[in-house]
Amino acid sequence: MTLSKNTQIFKSNKLVNYLALFTSTGTIFCCALPALLVSIGAGAALGSLISIFPQLIILSTYKIPIFIGAFIMLIISGIMQSHSRFEPCPVDKKLAATCMQARKVSMVIYFASVGIFLIGLLFAFIIPFLMKASV
Repeated sequence: MTLSKNTQIFKSNKLVNYLALFTSTGTIFCCALPALLVSIGAGAALGSLISIFPQLIILSTYKIPIFIGAFIMLIISGIMQSHSRFEPCPVDKKLAATCMQARKVSMVIYFASVGIFLIGLLFAFIIPFLMKASV
């Protein structure tokens, strides 16, 4: 594998990881943040937040497509993570160290994205389902 192809793989992997982080963060803003504020009794804070950022209502309206998009991005990012894990790093020690560092940062971003997605999923779908089941 040439160095330029290796660099292209890492750049595309980095872009996909950041897109996965962006989409999973959207799940926090659409669903988890409002649910958290209401559950801790900060409904007035949620009201003032919505008056400042009325786009939160639009995000909440489209929560299912937001979660589907985030899930698809996480799957794509996970596939790219698993493929790039087995790609060779350059022979040069400095470039190899940079390559390994980029892989570690990429994994941290990926797992942070998965964690954010799971928190959003918990507040948007699992807790409301459990609340309906207990009533």
